[in-house]
Amino acid sequence: MTSSNLIKIAIAISIGIALGLIYGWVIDPIEYTDVPPNILREDYRVDYVLMVAEAFQNDHNPETAARHLASLGSEPPATITTSALEYANRNGFTQNEILALQNLLTAMQMIQPPGINNP
Repeated sequence: MTSSNLIKIAIAISIGIALGLIYGWVIDPIEYTDVPPNILREDYRVDYVLMVAEAFQNDHNPETAARHLASLGSEPPATITTSALEYANRNGFTQNEILALQNLLTAMQMIQPPGINNP
């Protein structure tokens, strides 16, 4: 191959990559809608738990809070809240946010998981 053919191939590849990126990022980008919270990154999961904690401060309804936390996975609500509280302490959340998470954790520890009967 001559050098002019190699240059033409390199230009064609560059144009193809550029057009692919433009199409994927500008013309038809992926749009996530109605995504379940259980696939969120850890920081977004903690933000979700914090929003549940703030809502709990207003309505004081532990069942509703537990139902919202259940959308984050199969772990018990208290475990989910504990993980969020540990993350909040490690990452410098405000005292009001930590207090809201602690109040939610206290309420979630009082909720009995379904299927367990009292003796």
